[in-house]
Amino acid sequence: MTRSTTGFDGGPDAGLFSPVRAGTPVEEAVSETAWLQCLLDAEAALARAQAALGTVPAHAARAITRAARAELFDPRALAVQARETANPVVGLVRALTAAVAADDPQAAEYVHRGSTSQDVLDTGTMMMCRRALDLILGDLQRTAAALAVLAGRHRGTVMAGRTLALHAVPTTFGLKAAGWHRLVLDAATRIAAARDALPVSLGGAAGTLAGYLQFAAPDADADAATAGTYRERLVDAFAAETHLARPVLPWHALRTPVADTASALAFTTGALGKLAADVQVLVRTEIAEVAEPAVAGRGGSSAMPHKRNPVLSTLIRSAALQVPLLTAGLTQCLVAEDERSAGVWHAEWLLLREALRLAGGAAVTAAELAEGLTPDPARMRHNLDLTGSQVVSERLAALLAPRIGRARAKDLLAQASHTADLRRISLLEVLRTLPDVTAHHSVEELEHLLDPTAYVGDAPALTARALDTAVPVRTPPPTTTPTL
Repeated sequence: MTRSTTGFDGGPDAGLFSPVRAGTPVEEAVSETAWLQCLLDAEAALARAQAALGTVPAHAARAITRAARAELFDPRALAVQARETANPVVGLVRALTAAVAADDPQAAEYVHRGSTSQDVLDTGTMMMCRRALDLILGDLQRTAAALAVLAGRHRGTVMAGRTLALHAVPTTFGLKAAGWHRLVLDAATRIAAARDALPVSLGGAAGTLAGYLQFAAPDADADAATAGTYRERLVDAFAAETHLARPVLPWHALRTPVADTASALAFTTGALGKLAADVQVLVRTEIAEVAEPAVAGRGGSSAMPHKRNPVLSTLIRSAALQVPLLTAGLTQCLVAEDERSAGVWHAEWLLLREALRLAGGAAVTAAELAEGLTPDPARMRHNLDLTGSQVVSERLAALLAPRIGRARAKDLLAQASHTADLRRISLLEVLRTLPDVTAHHSVEELEHLLDPTAYVGDAPALTARALDTAVPVRTPPPTTTPTL
C-alpha cells in the first residue's frame, strides 16, 4: 500500500468529530471488530443449523465455530480485498476456510456451504443491530424512568408555557416532563418492535435457497415436499441459532428490516432531540429554569472561563439533526433492482452503522441528562411574573366574552396588555381602570383571576394520567453465542 504523501496513514475511526457517540457502549457494539464478529457468528450459526439437520457433520460445525473469532482475522486486509469483490464476505470466507482447515482439514469444505455473501452479511448485520438496539432500548428505559420521576415530583410546579418563543399561558413543569416521557416511551416501543422483527437472511445466490437444497440432497433432485420441509427446518434452525426472527421470504432485495430500523432510529433521535431542544431553551442565562447535571470540567469554554455550556443537550441535538439524513438514505435503498442490487445494498452499510452509533450515543446521553436534570421552581415562578399576569389574559377574555362580546373582550385584553407593556406596569393596574372590566369584577376578584398559578387547566391531572397509563417496554435477556 502506498504511504500517504502527508506522512500519515490514518487509523481507526476514533470519534474525534462525533463526540455524541465517542466512548459509548453502542460505539463498541457496532465497531468494525464487533461487526466482523457478527459475520463470523452468522457463519458459525449456519454451520450449526445445518449440522442440527444432518447436512453438515457435527465436527465440522464445531471446527467452524472454534475458528469464528474476530481476533484471528485482519480487518484491514479484508477491507482491501473487498475492493476486488465489492463486499467483505468473500475474503472473509476464504480466510475462515483457511483457519478451519488448519484446525480440521475435513471441516473446511463445509464453511459457507450453499450460502452467499448477502446471507452472511445481512444476518451478521441484523445480529449487530439487535445488540445495538438492545443498548438503545435500555437507555431509553432509563431516560423514561428519570423523566417519570421529574413529572410526578413537579406535576404542580407552575411555569410559563411558551409558544413561538414567547410566554403563552401557564403550564406545569410536570406536564412538560410528562410530554418528554411520552415521546421516549414511543421511541422505546418503536425500537423494541424493530429489534424483535430483525430477521435472518437465508436465500442463497438469488433468493431461491437452491444452493442450500442442493447441498442437502446432492445425489438427486429432492421433490417439492422434501425441499419445502428442509427449507422450513433450516430457516427455523438458523433463526434459533442467531436469536433472530424468521422471515416469510428471503429479503435480499426486500429491505424492510433495514428501513424499519432506520425509521425507529430517526424517531428516537427526534424524540430525544425534542427533550434536548427544550432543555437548551430552559438553561439560557436569562431563563435558567433548569440546569444540566454538573460534572467537574464539563461545559467549559476555550475562551470564557465563566461558562458552563449545556453539553449533553448539545450532543443529543447534534445526533437528532444527523440521523434523519442517514435514515432517508436507508429508506431510499428500498428501491433495489433485481434479486440483488449493484450498489444499493452496499450503500446501506455505513449509513446504518452511523445511524446506530449516533442514536445510541444520543440515548445514553439522554439518560444521563434526564437523571441529573435539575429544575428551579423559584426561577420558574420569577419568570412567570415577568409579564405582570398577561399570561392569563386568555382567562379574563373568556370570562368577559359572555358580558361584552367575544371580539370586544379579546380586543380589550389585547389593548390592555399593550398599554401595560408601554407603561411598564402590571396588567391589573390597567384593568382596574377600565369600566368594561370593573363593572363585572372587583379588584379582589381580578387579583385572584390574574394569579397565574391558578390557571394551569388540567395540567396536573394530565400528568398523572400520562404516568398512570404508561406501559413499560420489556427488555429481553441478553443473547449469547454458543461456544463449542
